[in-house]
Amino acid sequence: MEDVLDVLVVGAGPTGLACAIEAIKSNFSVLVVEKGCLVNSIFSYPPGMTFFTTRERLEIGDIPFTSVNLKPTRAEALEYYRGVTEFYHVPVHFQERVVGVIGSDGNFEIHASASDGEQKCYRAQKVIIATGYYDIANLIGVPGEELPKVSHYYGDAHASYQRKVVVVGGANSAAIAALDLFRHGAEVTIVHCEPELSRHIKYWIRPDIENRIKEGSIRAYMESRVKEITQDAVWIEATQGERIRIENDFVYALTGYHPDFDFLHRVGIEVDSRTSRPSCNTKTRESNVPGIYLAGVVISGRHTNEIFIENGRFHGKQIITDIQKHLGIRPPRPKEETRTELVD
Repeated sequence: MEDVLDVLVVGAGPTGLACAIEAIKSNFSVLVVEKGCLVNSIFSYPPGMTFFTTRERLEIGDIPFTSVNLKPTRAEALEYYRGVTEFYHVPVHFQERVVGVIGSDGNFEIHASASDGEQKCYRAQKVIIATGYYDIANLIGVPGEELPKVSHYYGDAHASYQRKVVVVGGANSAAIAALDLFRHGAEVTIVHCEPELSRHIKYWIRPDIENRIKEGSIRAYMESRVKEITQDAVWIEATQGERIRIENDFVYALTGYHPDFDFLHRVGIEVDSRTSRPSCNTKTRESNVPGIYLAGVVISGRHTNEIFIENGRFHGKQIITDIQKHLGIRPPRPKEETRTELVD
């Protein structure tokens, strides 16, 4: 058990880091607890990924994001967030999963489990949950989904060269994966439950995927559902109830992700049964549990296309402004503790 922190942040993604930086700027004692690595979700993106947004919309802590490209790459983003973390000396404990929060406003105990099995306990006056959503996939819920050939995340296309691949889903991630696989020599089939591809597909990607389907380079079964996955095939139920067997080597079930609702329930946060949105004050970002705040996409429930880095990064200022009203304004740190300039 350590001394009582002013603020503990759960999650070291861009939003969690932005919250911690605002706390540091206000001279609060702060710790970030992260179950994986720094900006773990971005690290999990495909190696060659390029962001859809421009670099200035990914900035946190008033640190410019310099890039040779208007739209930065995954590698550039990882380097940027490492640099910002170093500049502000953000204290982060990695490979520790927060499993519970007990106590009350001003006196919380935060319990975490480290990757080596060690149990940790921290104390903090305020808690900010910025856990994102990318780690929990929306399962299809069919026999065979647990097979090694099935993945809910898309990585590199090389291993699928001259292999038969089924991509389940019709949103942006599925479209990008299908195109990348096709261009790396895979035989690609899309299976989507809706009559047409999602309206959320980026405008410059939609004509590409639609034209590949139209010309037959990528096969697509619309209004169809996966019913079973076997070692060498995927069984789908197509229009009019027709059952079709698709010979197959790999499956990418890119059907979306959702926040850790079980964790929110354990903490005592109310979650709407219809929208899955947690209770949260829109001005302060405080949940129904006094002293526990929510930041980033975790606020949006299952509507994960509403909050991104671009708007979630501002939640830290809202939260810390409210925390200042409760904990007061901290005096400046001693001069010898001031931070050094960020260098390339």
